[in-house]
Amino acid sequence: MFFQLAIPRLWGILGLFMVLIATSPQVHGNTADKPNFIVVYCDNLGYGDIEPFGSTLHRTPNLNRMASEGRKFTHFCVTAGVCTPSRASLITGCYSQRVGMHTNPRDGLVLRPVSPFGLNPDEVTIAESLKAAGYATAIVGKWHLGDQPMFLPTRQGFDWFFGVPYSDDMTERVWSDGSQWPPLPLMENETVIEAPCDRNGLTKRYTERAMQWIAEHQDEPFFLYFPQAMPGSTATPFSSDQFRGKSANGPWGDAIEELDWSIGVMLDQLQQLGIAENTFVIWTSDNGAPIQRKVNDLSRGSNLPLHGRGYTTAEGAFRVPTIVWQPGKVPAGTVCEELATTMDLLPTFTKLAGGTLPQDRKIDGHDISPLLFGERGARTPHETFYYYHAAQLQAIRSGKWKLFLPVAGKPHPHFQTNQPPEPLLFNVVDDVASEHNVAAKHPKIVERLMALAEQVREELGDKGRSGSGQRPVGRIDASAIAQPQRLLP
Repeated sequence: MFFQLAIPRLWGILGLFMVLIATSPQVHGNTADKPNFIVVYCDNLGYGDIEPFGSTLHRTPNLNRMASEGRKFTHFCVTAGVCTPSRASLITGCYSQRVGMHTNPRDGLVLRPVSPFGLNPDEVTIAESLKAAGYATAIVGKWHLGDQPMFLPTRQGFDWFFGVPYSDDMTERVWSDGSQWPPLPLMENETVIEAPCDRNGLTKRYTERAMQWIAEHQDEPFFLYFPQAMPGSTATPFSSDQFRGKSANGPWGDAIEELDWSIGVMLDQLQQLGIAENTFVIWTSDNGAPIQRKVNDLSRGSNLPLHGRGYTTAEGAFRVPTIVWQPGKVPAGTVCEELATTMDLLPTFTKLAGGTLPQDRKIDGHDISPLLFGERGARTPHETFYYYHAAQLQAIRSGKWKLFLPVAGKPHPHFQTNQPPEPLLFNVVDDVASEHNVAAKHPKIVERLMALAEQVREELGDKGRSGSGQRPVGRIDASAIAQPQRLLP
């Protein structure tokens, strides 16, 4: 059964955590050639929500430190404006359209509780790739790639899972299709340990458990996927007592400032354990902030100076604030303006770990280690990049040019409901806010990108059209869905 009966146990986690942190710095650490990898993946964090990317509202001193000691990526993209397809790309190294995780008839764009759909177990995940190379693997945080047993992280290459199986706003209710959603469950591996979980305590609790796991695995190569719950999908994000009500931007700011505290704890521990120089850390987000309609209202985040909101194909949805850090390896205080994506992490980490990529399928990501480590003359490996909303191809990028195709779709970051669609061409390097449509001035560029769009339609499909390179989503028979059971009081 998916939700096993379990009696919640109170842990002395904080005490253990403080003991681990307080231990003297060790130099033994992981002395092998294989680097450790940590991916911190925030939920709905906007491009302009942290100080290294221009925020003057939120205090993020630890991210300032990370940027000064590491490298900012100003054109780092996810592959979707919403969480499930975005996360599928990070985990598989592929566009979500290739692995069938972009939409389904039951859930729409994002998986909902007790769904028969999930990431196909036949896909090779980043955890499985690194596990095959001798790595310990863990996920602490939000999964959102299927909540039935065969889709859980423990069946997809992760040795250990501590977190929630979907979004923080998917709480107990009866959904429109008649399905009964359970109280939001906090799980360890495949067992529910708390339901409903205390959402105010998630950032702190995740941090404590992640740091404990790192300390326990410091002497072997490890991969930690750390998809934080916050700022999250509710209108008023959650935070612990230490941070609630302390920022200048209400719950959204409180949550971000606690996330900053969390990364500070992590960087400090890596230094104290003596494994910082052998640990690659990347901080990023699953998509842009949802934002409010009023430009000056930042209570649901900021994607400035980029255009648009999360959940769309705007630059503000796909380009996310990204910082990479590895002392002595990543050049300190530098900026990369080349296009890179979450799909690139699987092939890059696999190469750095001495592993091999699967040869029986296409992986859309590329090795971006020259960009990560600031090699002279390094350029993006992406000749083209595609902006899909669910099954619809809405835009394509090549170099500095982003073309919105003349297609009607909802939602759309530029076309109004009664506006006939037309080609929109933006120079997203010089025209940061995507304000100037220059399609009429560059007809040959429009023609070239339109031809490239037709090529990707052949492979990855388009609305009402299947692609030759698409693989099936994971699915179980609806009659086999494990219904959740409540915890004992």
